Amino acid sequence: MTFKLLKRAFNSSSYRSGPQVCIVGAGPAGFYAAMHLTKKLKSVNIDILEKLPVPFGLIRYGVAPDHPEVKNVINQFTKVAQQPNVNFYGNITLGKDVHLHQLRQHYDAVLLSYGAEEDKTLGIENEDATNVIAARRFVGWYNGLPSDKDLKVHFVHVMLTYLAEQQLFLVKEMLPLDVARILLMPIDELKKTDITEHALCALSESKLKEVYLVGRRGPLQVAFTIKELREQLKLKNCRTIWNDKDFIDVDKIVPDLPRPRKRLTELMLKSVNENQALTDDDQTKYFKPVFFRSPNKFLVDNNNHLTGIELTCTKLVGDKLEEQRCVPTGEKDIINCNLAFRSIGYKSVQADKDLILKHGVVENNKGIVEDSAGLGKLYVAGWLGTGPVGVILHTMGNAFQVAKVMLENLSSTDNFNKGGFTEIKKIITENNSNVIDWGGWEKIDKFEKDQGKIKGKPREKVCSVEKMIELAKK
Repeated sequence: MTFKLLKRAFNSSSYRSGPQVCIVGAGPAGFYAAMHLTKKLKSVNIDILEKLPVPFGLIRYGVAPDHPEVKNVINQFTKVAQQPNVNFYGNITLGKDVHLHQLRQHYDAVLLSYGAEEDKTLGIENEDATNVIAARRFVGWYNGLPSDKDLKVHFVHVMLTYLAEQQLFLVKEMLPLDVARILLMPIDELKKTDITEHALCALSESKLKEVYLVGRRGPLQVAFTIKELREQLKLKNCRTIWNDKDFIDVDKIVPDLPRPRKRLTELMLKSVNENQALTDDDQTKYFKPVFFRSPNKFLVDNNNHLTGIELTCTKLVGDKLEEQRCVPTGEKDIINCNLAFRSIGYKSVQADKDLILKHGVVENNKGIVEDSAGLGKLYVAGWLGTGPVGVILHTMGNAFQVAKVMLENLSSTDNFNKGGFTEIKKIITENNSNVIDWGGWEKIDKFEKDQGKIKGKPREKVCSVEKMIELAKK
């Protein structure tokens, strides 16, 4: 029996006698949860609903183009989606095409895992200036996220700064260091990745020379990994310039640091102490980490174009390293620049009116959201429930934990009579006739890979939802 026939047979009413589970969000959290559920409960039927016509969420749109090895997890997710008791349905928006109470009515369990797609703001003067951009949107721009494909990024100026709060450097594949690396990487190397063509063209015409990485605390508090720093330090035609004052007495503390922090700090100190033998020429770019600075206000001209940033100098107070607080000193500093990216964290959006968020997350107890009588159990996993913290491995652990709780609850009953997607489809198709299944995604996937071959790349992503739908419906 072919894959499609097997799917069709399994989805018939005679086969769908087990629990009906709906997962909203086809990113890492959703797929990892589905992986665990199907492994432990053979009778489960899972429908994965996704707002975009394509799956994989942050893996597709958040991972840096030059980190293809991180995207290999897509192979695992594909095997999950191809199981006969798992269905992917794209181009479905929660709160618009279908509502939460409807999903809960027709499924035995609903897992929300649609992530955190809204960036936090600094809340300082002139933050609305031209060329002050959320790093999240810049990442989406060069990775082909449809909502960010038309982002206006002006690279015509020489100076650039990258602004970030270090204590929030927790998202491995959307770290400020990732963005800095993409900005400074030679175009010939970027051409070999799946970076979007529009981003590649813009970066190739850029006159960018300097990238400042500004952090509120010191080198002992950075949260990028040693691997990421090594990648940055090894960039061709790029020279790293540290501020020696930021590292005063740091070498005395190194012996007492935990091993990962010790190795990272030693690498920074080694870089600081080297003579930077690279010979400067017209092709040389500069990466300049600046510590102990906090943004105070953006400086603009009469046309509201960014001209610089006023920073407040900071210092750490407290005897124990892990308990030190960062406080302003009252001194000010200015960096002249024409482009700034802010990266101070992300928050989830209220996708449905019945969903209650507090501080950007859905409150939960081990993944369980407070239930209402008569409706299916509601769960949350990934950033929607934890906040935007941790690497993909952290998301996997959280998703497995929540899936385990779901299994315990589903195993406590054998009375399953929910209609699942058979009923939900009736609701969705009233206003949306363009639901994209896994077969539709495979057509998009093939087209992207074929276009990539023409350009010598792994793939050339389709950045238009309309084009995705057209390809999927062929």
